[in-house]
Amino acid sequence: MEAKAKANFLRMSARKIRRVADLIRGKNVEEALNILSFTPKYAALPLGKTLRSATANALSIEGTAKLKAEDLFIKKIFIDGGPIMKRIRPTGMGRAYRIRKRTSHITIVVSDEFEEIKQKEKTEKKKGARSERMKEEKFGSKD
Repeated sequence: MEAKAKANFLRMSARKIRRVADLIRGKNVEEALNILSFTPKYAALPLGKTLRSATANALSIEGTAKLKAEDLFIKKIFIDGGPIMKRIRPTGMGRAYRIRKRTSHITIVVSDEFEEIKQKEKTEKKKGARSERMKEEKFGSKD
């Protein structure tokens, strides 16, 4: 079961938010909220708010009797750039410099199906190891 929450048109650059989002990607919701509460970046506030919203959406869809907040984990989190507000800063000799005020969109998907993702990762690793063995057989060993 998946639930999603979005925060659109945040007045913060996507690059700054991605630095904090990388800290919580794939983590348990409780652990992610703890990490965000102790992260000294302003981007942690909207990320925490959006994560709480996604958790609440999951609980309202499934019901609190069937699903607990501690069972959820972050399946996907991505930060997209939004529209850029263009402003002008007057400078000397009648010139003007452009100021680009960036915005971003946060999307967080939480899920309780942790085992499926683990199995997919294992199969991808096996495929990678298998292709390495085939290369070694074909071209000889690396050493």
